[in-house]
Parts: sequence; C-alpha cells; structure tokens
Amino acid sequence: MPSQSYIRKNFSLAWPLALNALLMQSMLMIDTLLVSPLGEIPLAAMGIATTVIAFVLGIQMALANGTQLVLSRAVGSGSQALVAKAFWAGLIINLVGASSFFILLTLFDQPLVQMITSNELLHQQITSYLSISKFLILYTAVTQVIIALYNSLGRSKVPFKGYLLELPINAGLSYFLIHGVSLTNSIEFQGIGVEGAAIGSVIAITVRLIYLVLCVNADSAIALAFKPDRKEFKYNIKRHLIEILPVAANMTILSIGATVYQLLYSQLTIHAYVAITLVMPWIRAGTQFMTAWAHSSAITISQAIGSKKMDGLRKNVDISIDVAVAMSFVCALFFAGFALVVQDVYPDLEPSTYAALTTIAPLYVFLPIIRGYNTVHGHVLRALGKTTAVFRINFIGQWVISIPLCALIIVGFDGSIFWAFAIQPFEEMVKALPFRHLARRSLNEFDINQAKKLMYD
Repeated sequence: MPSQSYIRKNFSLAWPLALNALLMQSMLMIDTLLVSPLGEIPLAAMGIATTVIAFVLGIQMALANGTQLVLSRAVGSGSQALVAKAFWAGLIINLVGASSFFILLTLFDQPLVQMITSNELLHQQITSYLSISKFLILYTAVTQVIIALYNSLGRSKVPFKGYLLELPINAGLSYFLIHGVSLTNSIEFQGIGVEGAAIGSVIAITVRLIYLVLCVNADSAIALAFKPDRKEFKYNIKRHLIEILPVAANMTILSIGATVYQLLYSQLTIHAYVAITLVMPWIRAGTQFMTAWAHSSAITISQAIGSKKMDGLRKNVDISIDVAVAMSFVCALFFAGFALVVQDVYPDLEPSTYAALTTIAPLYVFLPIIRGYNTVHGHVLRALGKTTAVFRINFIGQWVISIPLCALIIVGFDGSIFWAFAIQPFEEMVKALPFRHLARRSLNEFDINQAKKLMYD
C-alpha cells in the first residue's frame, strides 16, 4: 500500500475512534455536572459507583480491542466465515465476562461498598446506583464487540454516529430523572437524584445497542450466520481467549497502576495533589488522538496479515511510528500552550497550587512525546501477535520499577511534586527501549508462517 494511501486510510479510521473516546469521557463529565447541584454526598456516591462500573467497562473494552485484532485479520482474509467465527467467539467471551461481573455485583454489592468506604451516608446511594448501572455491563458487552466489528471493517464512523445518538439522550434523560420537572402546579415530577443518572445512562446505551444491531442487520456486507463444527468452534474460542486475555490483563494493570499513582500523590501536600488532579484529565483527553492512531494502525496491519499481503509491513510500521511521534510533538505543543494559560482556565486557585502546576509543566509537556512512541509500538506488537510480551513490558516497567520508585520518593524520602510526577515520564522511558527492540525483532521474524498461525485455522 503506498504511503499516502496508508496514512489516509489510518486517519479515516482514527478520527472517529478519537472522538468516540472523547464522547465517552464527556458522558461521565456531564453526569457529574448534573449531579453536582445535589451536594457532596450524592456526588461522592456517584463518583465511587462510576469508578467501579468504569473499571469493569474498561476490561470489557480491552477484551473487545483484542477481538478487534482477530476480526481485522479475518476481514483481511476476505472470508465471511472467519469474520463470523471471530465475531461470535469474541461476543461469547465478552458476555461470559460481563455476566460474571454482573453476578458478582448482584451478590456482593454490599460488602464491596463497605470495603470501599466507611461513610454510611454513602452506602445506600452507591448501592442504589450500582443496582441500576450494572446493566450497563451486559449491554456494553454486546455494543463493544459490534463496534470492534465495524472498526475492523474500516467503518469506524458507524459506531461514532451511535455515540452521537446516545449522548444527547443520556444528558436529557438524566437531567429530567435527576432533577425532575414542573409543568403545572398539578403536573410535577420531583426527580430521583443519583438513581436518575444511572437510569438515564442505561436507557441511552439501550438506544445505542438497538441502533448498532439494526445497522448490522441492514448491512448486506455483513454476514454473521454460519454453521460451526462444535469441536472446531470451541478450539477457536480457546485460541481467541488466549490471545485477548493479555490485552485485558494489560489494561487492568495499567488502570490499577494509574489509581495507585493517584493514591501515592494524595500523600503530597494538598496543593501538589490538586495540581496533579487538575492536569490528569487534560493528559487523558490530549492523548486520545495518538491512541486512536495506534488503534487504526493495528487494524490496518492486522488486515494486511489476514490478506497475506505483507510486502510493505515494515514500511507501514515505520510510517505509523513516524506519524505517532509527529502527533506526540503536536500534543506536547498543546500542553505547552495549556501551561501558559492555566491560570485563566482555573482562575480561583491558591498561589501554592499555581506554583505546583508550574513545577510539573515541563514533565507533562514532555510526557506525550515518549508515551505516543510507546503506545503505537504496543498496538503494532499486539497486531503481530505479541500480546503477552507487551503485557510483560508494561508490568515490569510500571509495577516492578516505577510504582515502587514513586512510593520510595514520596513515602521514603518525602520528595517534592517534581520528582514524584517525574516517575510517569520515567516509566515511559523505561519501556521505550524494550518496545523498540521487540518490534524490530518481531518484524524481522514475521513471515507467512507466523501469519498463518494467527488465523487459528
């Protein structure tokens, strides 16, 4: 594939993926804004409950991302039977996982809530929110696999339209259910508080699920019906699970690691902790386009592997890395601009907080450069079937080296915010060389036989 065609194809895939991620983040922000007038207790209850749900949804998305690679290879092969087999295997795995989490939240919601917080004022509201929002887990299991199917087909705009449909429904319904409405003196709905946010989210994702199912049924290019041999299909599910489990494990350890970082940062001064808390959402949002580019690169490379047309594989990987690095520098410039106007964005902070933000500015400006490099390497390596190796690099870099070092700096040496936050770019630097070495070696070793092994047939 010519360089310009490869870049153009990847960007057409990447921008809806990036906007999808931003819309997902904005949904949580909207719910938080809608609940905030109710006071600290409802807001804290929703924050804790959504953290639990978001953790489970993150694992489901990671499983679906693994399935996306399998589906992309099947799409590249041109075999509808392989696409159908990969889709149903991924859906079964995700639904089994979702059902397990659903049952656990149903049976053990009270012990979980009591373990998270000792504040009894929060218990009832957290439990009420979880009792409704846990249905998101079941619906997301289906929607994420359908989204993976469309992304693997190179049609990421279809899921993007689904998010555009869901967002206003979620916001409007949630506002109505949280705060109520008064039409006349005799016609009035009081609103049900935090539970209303959960119901609004469940109804909105139900609408998106119906939209996606209708899109699949109406699409003549998608044929998911097939007659599987039971033994062969069980083997396919097993191989599928073996490949995607490290992807889910990778996401889980990185997510838990991010939480541990936040807990460690909470041991700093209040001004330092507030500074980091203010910066982190901008870092997550600003790096979405780099992540989306990495996802689209993995899809395109997986399609090439499935088609057995790998003459330009190394060249396309190099292009993916070069573009990711260029995007990383643009992101760094954006963060540099943010650092210059941060006092205008947050005008009512104390001088000590502004001083802390100034101290870590060089670090969060540099962070996306090295993180973008690692992100694209990680996704390319997963496309080459190296999911376990990627997990190993991330685990060692974060849990064996960086988190213990961060704890030592903060707890052991009572270090400053600069050295504590510097561990995040340091972690990325620790992982960069192993990622590059593994990518070069994997590309040198990858051939038609390696591609056949990834097809499960």
